[in-house]
Amino acid sequence: MRRHQPDQAISPDARDAAIALGNFDGVHLGHQAVIASARARAKARGLAFGIAVFEPHPRRFFEPDAPPFRLQSSAQRARTLEMLGVNELFDISFDAALTQLSDRAFAETILTQRLGAAHIGVGYDFRFGRGRMGDVISLARIGEALGFSVEAVAPVEIEGAKISSTIIREAIAAGNVERAAALLSRPWAVEGVVQHGFARGRTFGFPTANLELGDYVRPRLGIYAVRVRIGGARLAGVASVGVNPTIGALVEPVLEAHIFNFDAELYGKRIEVEFAAFLRDEAKFDSVDELKRRMNEDAAKARAALA
Repeated sequence: MRRHQPDQAISPDARDAAIALGNFDGVHLGHQAVIASARARAKARGLAFGIAVFEPHPRRFFEPDAPPFRLQSSAQRARTLEMLGVNELFDISFDAALTQLSDRAFAETILTQRLGAAHIGVGYDFRFGRGRMGDVISLARIGEALGFSVEAVAPVEIEGAKISSTIIREAIAAGNVERAAALLSRPWAVEGVVQHGFARGRTFGFPTANLELGDYVRPRLGIYAVRVRIGGARLAGVASVGVNPTIGALVEPVLEAHIFNFDAELYGKRIEVEFAAFLRDEAKFDSVDELKRRMNEDAAKARAALA
Protein backbone atom coordinates (compact mmCIF):
# COMPACT_ATOMS: atom_id res chain seq x y z
CA MET A 1 0.00 0.00 0.00
CA ARG A 2 1.29 3.43 -0.91
CA ARG A 3 0.73 6.33 1.45
CA HIS A 4 0.35 9.80 -0.06
CA GLN A 5 1.20 12.63 2.34
CA PRO A 6 -0.62 15.99 2.03
CA ASP A 7 2.46 17.69 0.59
CA GLN A 8 3.15 14.99 -1.99
CA ALA A 9 2.02 15.02 -5.59
CA ILE A 10 -0.37 12.18 -6.43
CA SER A 11 1.20 9.84 -8.97
CA PRO A 12 -0.78 9.49 -12.22
CA ASP A 13 -1.58 5.81 -11.62
CA ALA A 14 -3.22 6.70 -8.27
CA ARG A 15 -5.57 9.24 -9.81
CA ASP A 16 -9.00 8.39 -11.24
CA ALA A 17 -9.48 6.08 -8.26
CA ALA A 18 -12.52 4.86 -6.37
CA ILE A 19 -11.94 6.32 -2.90
CA ALA A 20 -13.61 5.71 0.45
CA LEU A 21 -13.56 8.99 2.37
CA GLY A 22 -13.81 9.47 6.13
CA ASN A 23 -12.07 9.37 9.49
CA PHE A 24 -12.23 5.57 9.83
CA ASP A 25 -11.10 5.65 13.48
CA GLY A 26 -11.10 1.98 14.41
CA VAL A 27 -11.95 0.72 10.90
CA HIS A 28 -15.00 -0.99 12.42
CA LEU A 29 -17.64 -3.04 10.62
CA GLY A 30 -19.50 0.08 9.51
CA HIS A 31 -16.33 1.55 8.03
CA GLN A 32 -15.58 -1.78 6.38
CA ALA A 33 -18.94 -1.62 4.58
CA VAL A 34 -17.98 1.78 3.10
CA ILE A 35 -14.57 0.42 2.13
CA ALA A 36 -16.09 -2.70 0.55
CA SER A 37 -18.46 -0.54 -1.50
CA ALA A 38 -15.59 1.55 -2.89
CA ARG A 39 -13.55 -1.59 -3.56
CA ALA A 40 -16.42 -3.14 -5.51
CA ARG A 41 -16.84 0.03 -7.57
CA ALA A 42 -13.09 0.07 -8.30
CA LYS A 43 -13.19 -3.54 -9.47
CA ALA A 44 -16.29 -3.05 -11.62
CA ARG A 45 -14.86 0.01 -13.37
CA GLY A 46 -11.21 -1.03 -13.49
CA LEU A 47 -10.13 1.83 -11.22
CA ALA A 48 -7.41 2.17 -8.62
CA PHE A 49 -8.73 1.67 -5.07
CA GLY A 50 -7.90 4.00 -2.22
CA ILE A 51 -8.86 5.49 1.13
CA ALA A 52 -8.71 9.17 2.04
CA VAL A 53 -8.46 10.05 5.74
CA PHE A 54 -8.20 13.28 7.69
CA GLU A 55 -5.11 14.06 9.77
CA PRO A 56 -5.39 15.07 12.51
CA HIS A 57 -8.80 13.72 13.45
CA PRO A 58 -11.28 16.63 13.04
CA ARG A 59 -12.46 16.19 16.63
CA ARG A 60 -8.95 16.84 17.91
CA PHE A 61 -8.70 19.92 15.69
CA PHE A 62 -11.99 21.43 16.89
CA GLU A 63 -11.59 20.28 20.51
CA PRO A 64 -7.86 20.36 21.28
CA ASP A 65 -8.53 19.93 25.01
CA ALA A 66 -11.03 17.08 24.64
CA PRO A 67 -10.27 13.91 26.62
CA PRO A 68 -8.42 11.15 24.73
CA PHE A 69 -10.76 9.34 22.33
CA ARG A 70 -8.86 7.54 19.57
CA LEU A 71 -9.52 3.85 18.94
CA GLN A 72 -6.37 3.44 16.85
CA SER A 73 -3.15 5.23 16.13
CA SER A 74 -2.66 6.36 12.55
CA ALA A 75 -0.13 3.57 12.05
CA GLN A 76 -2.58 0.93 13.30
CA ARG A 77 -5.29 2.31 11.03
CA ALA A 78 -2.94 2.17 8.04
CA ARG A 79 -2.06 -1.47 8.74
CA THR A 80 -5.71 -2.40 9.12
CA LEU A 81 -6.57 -0.72 5.83
CA GLU A 82 -3.74 -2.50 4.09
CA MET A 83 -5.05 -5.84 5.35
CA LEU A 84 -8.40 -4.92 3.77
CA GLY A 85 -6.73 -4.68 0.39
CA VAL A 86 -6.36 -0.92 0.11
CA ASN A 87 -3.84 0.07 -2.55
CA GLU A 88 -3.60 3.82 -1.98
CA LEU A 89 -3.90 5.77 1.27
CA PHE A 90 -4.35 9.53 0.92
CA ASP A 91 -3.84 11.83 3.92
CA ILE A 92 -5.91 15.03 3.89
CA SER A 93 -4.50 17.73 6.15
CA PHE A 94 -7.30 18.88 8.43
CA ASP A 95 -6.35 22.47 9.21
CA ALA A 96 -7.92 25.90 9.56
CA ALA A 97 -7.85 26.49 5.82
CA LEU A 98 -9.77 23.29 5.13
CA THR A 99 -12.47 24.19 7.65
CA GLN A 100 -13.21 27.41 5.75
CA LEU A 101 -13.91 25.70 2.42
CA SER A 102 -17.52 25.46 1.32
CA ASP A 103 -18.84 22.04 0.35
CA ARG A 104 -18.33 22.87 -3.33
CA ALA A 105 -14.84 24.27 -2.74
CA PHE A 106 -13.88 21.18 -0.73
CA ALA A 107 -14.98 18.92 -3.55
CA GLU A 108 -13.18 20.99 -6.17
CA THR A 109 -9.96 21.51 -4.21
CA ILE A 110 -9.55 18.16 -2.46
CA LEU A 111 -11.55 15.54 -4.32
CA THR A 112 -11.04 16.75 -7.89
CA GLN A 113 -7.82 18.79 -8.01
CA ARG A 114 -5.86 17.04 -5.26
CA LEU A 115 -7.07 13.44 -5.54
CA GLY A 116 -8.52 13.34 -9.04
CA ALA A 117 -11.19 10.96 -7.75
CA ALA A 118 -13.46 9.10 -10.15
CA HIS A 119 -15.72 7.81 -7.37
CA ILE A 120 -16.26 8.69 -3.73
CA GLY A 121 -17.76 6.32 -1.16
CA VAL A 122 -18.92 7.68 2.20
CA GLY A 123 -21.06 6.71 5.16
CA TYR A 124 -24.71 7.68 5.22
CA ASP A 125 -24.08 10.47 7.75
CA PHE A 126 -21.00 12.04 6.13
CA ARG A 127 -20.82 15.83 6.51
CA PHE A 128 -18.23 18.18 5.05
CA GLY A 129 -17.45 21.78 4.24
CA ARG A 130 -17.59 24.93 6.35
CA GLY A 131 -19.88 24.46 9.33
CA ARG A 132 -20.68 20.91 8.11
CA MET A 133 -22.82 22.47 5.39
CA GLY A 134 -22.46 19.55 3.00
CA ASP A 135 -24.07 16.11 3.23
CA VAL A 136 -24.38 13.05 1.01
CA ILE A 137 -27.09 14.68 -1.10
CA SER A 138 -25.04 17.77 -1.86
CA LEU A 139 -21.94 15.64 -2.42
CA ALA A 140 -23.75 13.61 -5.07
CA ARG A 141 -25.02 16.77 -6.75
CA ILE A 142 -21.55 18.36 -6.73
CA GLY A 143 -19.97 15.11 -7.91
CA GLU A 144 -22.28 14.99 -10.91
CA ALA A 145 -21.16 18.48 -11.89
CA LEU A 146 -17.46 17.80 -11.33
CA GLY A 147 -17.34 14.34 -12.87
CA PHE A 148 -17.13 11.86 -10.01
CA SER A 149 -19.78 9.42 -8.83
CA VAL A 150 -20.89 9.10 -5.20
CA GLU A 151 -22.28 6.26 -3.13
CA ALA A 152 -23.51 6.68 0.44
CA VAL A 153 -23.48 3.40 2.35
CA ALA A 154 -26.26 2.55 4.80
CA PRO A 155 -25.35 1.97 8.47
CA VAL A 156 -24.41 -1.48 9.68
CA GLU A 157 -26.43 -2.63 12.67
CA ILE A 158 -25.91 -5.28 15.34
CA GLU A 159 -28.79 -6.11 17.66
CA GLY A 160 -30.70 -3.09 16.40
CA ALA A 161 -27.90 -0.60 17.15
CA LYS A 162 -25.92 1.27 14.51
CA ILE A 163 -22.22 0.51 14.71
CA SER A 164 -20.17 3.64 15.32
CA SER A 165 -16.86 4.65 16.82
CA THR A 166 -18.83 6.27 19.64
CA ILE A 167 -20.51 3.07 20.82
CA ILE A 168 -17.19 1.23 20.62
CA ARG A 169 -15.58 3.89 22.81
CA GLU A 170 -18.45 3.47 25.27
CA ALA A 171 -17.93 -0.30 25.34
CA ILE A 172 -14.21 0.11 26.04
CA ALA A 173 -14.87 2.68 28.76
CA ALA A 174 -17.22 0.16 30.38
CA GLY A 175 -14.63 -2.62 30.19
CA ASN A 176 -16.68 -4.56 27.64
CA VAL A 177 -13.75 -5.29 25.36
CA GLU A 178 -15.47 -8.39 23.96
CA ARG A 179 -18.25 -6.21 22.53
CA ALA A 180 -15.69 -3.75 21.20
CA ALA A 181 -13.90 -6.61 19.46
CA ALA A 182 -17.14 -7.82 17.89
CA LEU A 183 -17.87 -4.35 16.47
CA LEU A 184 -14.29 -3.83 15.31
CA SER A 185 -13.98 -7.38 13.91
CA ARG A 186 -10.72 -7.81 15.89
CA PRO A 187 -9.49 -7.15 19.44
CA TRP A 188 -9.09 -3.54 20.50
CA ALA A 189 -5.38 -2.87 20.94
CA VAL A 190 -3.02 -0.22 22.26
CA GLU A 191 0.35 0.19 20.58
CA GLY A 192 3.36 2.06 21.87
CA VAL A 193 7.01 2.08 22.86
CA VAL A 194 7.80 0.36 26.16
CA GLN A 195 8.68 2.90 28.83
CA HIS A 196 10.69 2.62 32.04
CA GLY A 197 8.46 2.30 35.11
CA PHE A 198 9.19 1.80 38.79
CA ALA A 199 10.22 -1.85 38.12
CA ARG A 200 8.39 -2.90 41.31
CA GLY A 201 6.49 -5.64 39.51
CA ARG A 202 9.79 -7.38 38.80
CA THR A 203 10.41 -7.74 42.54
CA PHE A 204 7.03 -9.55 42.82
CA GLY A 205 7.80 -11.93 39.98
CA PHE A 206 5.60 -9.90 37.59
CA PRO A 207 7.84 -7.79 35.32
CA THR A 208 5.73 -5.54 33.11
CA ALA A 209 6.02 -3.71 29.82
CA ASN A 210 4.65 -0.22 30.42
CA LEU A 211 2.90 1.87 27.77
CA GLU A 212 1.53 5.40 27.94
CA LEU A 213 -2.05 5.61 26.69
CA GLY A 214 -1.58 8.92 24.88
CA ASP A 215 -4.66 9.83 22.84
CA TYR A 216 -6.27 6.37 23.10
CA VAL A 217 -9.73 6.29 24.63
CA ARG A 218 -9.38 5.38 28.30
CA PRO A 219 -10.57 1.86 29.09
CA ARG A 220 -12.19 0.98 32.40
CA LEU A 221 -9.46 0.93 35.03
CA GLY A 222 -8.68 -2.59 36.10
CA ILE A 223 -7.13 -5.91 35.16
CA TYR A 224 -7.40 -7.53 31.74
CA ALA A 225 -6.45 -10.74 29.99
CA VAL A 226 -4.34 -9.66 27.03
CA ARG A 227 -2.26 -10.84 24.12
CA VAL A 228 0.91 -8.92 23.33
CA ARG A 229 2.31 -8.60 19.83
CA ILE A 230 6.10 -8.32 19.69
CA GLY A 231 7.38 -8.49 16.15
CA GLY A 232 5.75 -11.57 14.65
CA ALA A 233 4.95 -13.16 18.03
CA ARG A 234 1.58 -12.95 19.82
CA LEU A 235 2.02 -13.81 23.49
CA ALA A 236 -0.47 -14.35 26.32
CA GLY A 237 -0.43 -12.15 29.37
CA VAL A 238 -2.27 -10.13 31.99
CA ALA A 239 -2.36 -6.35 32.16
CA SER A 240 -3.34 -3.54 34.46
CA VAL A 241 -4.71 -0.20 33.34
CA GLY A 242 -4.66 2.22 36.23
CA VAL A 243 -2.84 4.53 38.58
CA ASN A 244 -1.31 1.84 40.82
CA PRO A 245 -3.01 2.93 44.08
CA THR A 246 -1.35 0.34 46.36
CA ILE A 247 2.27 1.15 45.50
CA GLY A 248 1.89 4.87 44.81
CA ALA A 249 -0.80 6.53 42.74
CA LEU A 250 0.11 7.88 39.32
CA VAL A 251 -1.36 11.04 37.84
CA GLU A 252 -2.32 9.41 34.52
CA PRO A 253 -3.39 5.81 33.99
CA VAL A 254 -0.68 3.57 32.56
CA LEU A 255 -0.95 0.23 30.75
CA GLU A 256 1.29 -2.35 32.43
CA ALA A 257 1.40 -5.71 30.66
CA HIS A 258 2.95 -8.85 32.14
CA ILE A 259 3.74 -11.49 29.51
CA PHE A 260 3.63 -15.10 30.67
CA ASN A 261 6.91 -17.06 30.47
CA PHE A 262 8.81 -14.15 28.98
CA ASP A 263 11.85 -12.36 30.34
CA ALA A 264 13.51 -10.59 27.40
CA GLU A 265 14.36 -6.89 27.57
CA LEU A 266 11.62 -4.73 25.98
CA TYR A 267 12.53 -1.16 26.93
CA GLY A 268 12.40 1.06 23.85
CA LYS A 269 10.68 -1.57 21.72
CA ARG A 270 7.31 -1.07 20.04
CA ILE A 271 4.64 -3.55 21.09
CA GLU A 272 0.88 -3.87 20.71
CA VAL A 273 -1.38 -5.03 23.55
CA GLU A 274 -4.70 -6.64 22.55
CA PHE A 275 -7.46 -6.58 25.17
CA ALA A 276 -9.20 -9.95 25.39
CA ALA A 277 -11.28 -9.83 28.60
CA PHE A 278 -11.92 -7.61 31.62
CA LEU A 279 -11.17 -9.45 34.88
CA ARG A 280 -11.73 -6.99 37.72
CA ASP A 281 -11.67 -3.32 38.71
CA GLU A 282 -8.54 -1.64 39.96
CA ALA A 283 -8.30 -1.84 43.77
CA LYS A 284 -6.10 -0.60 46.57
CA PHE A 285 -4.83 -3.34 48.86
CA ASP A 286 -3.85 -3.11 52.51
CA SER A 287 -0.45 -4.69 52.01
CA VAL A 288 2.05 -5.67 49.36
CA ASP A 289 1.49 -9.34 50.27
CA GLU A 290 -2.22 -8.99 49.54
CA LEU A 291 -1.37 -7.31 46.22
CA LYS A 292 0.97 -10.17 45.28
CA ARG A 293 -1.71 -12.73 46.12
CA ARG A 294 -4.24 -10.98 43.93
CA MET A 295 -1.71 -10.67 41.10
CA ASN A 296 -1.28 -14.43 41.12
CA GLU A 297 -5.07 -14.87 41.07
CA ASP A 298 -5.34 -12.39 38.20
CA ALA A 299 -2.71 -14.30 36.23
CA ALA A 300 -4.58 -17.58 36.71
CA LYS A 301 -7.85 -15.98 35.58
CA ALA A 302 -6.16 -14.45 32.53
CA ARG A 303 -4.71 -17.80 31.52
CA ALA A 304 -8.16 -19.34 31.80
CA ALA A 305 -9.78 -16.54 29.79
CA LEU A 306 -7.20 -16.91 27.02
CA ALA A 307 -7.26 -20.71 26.91
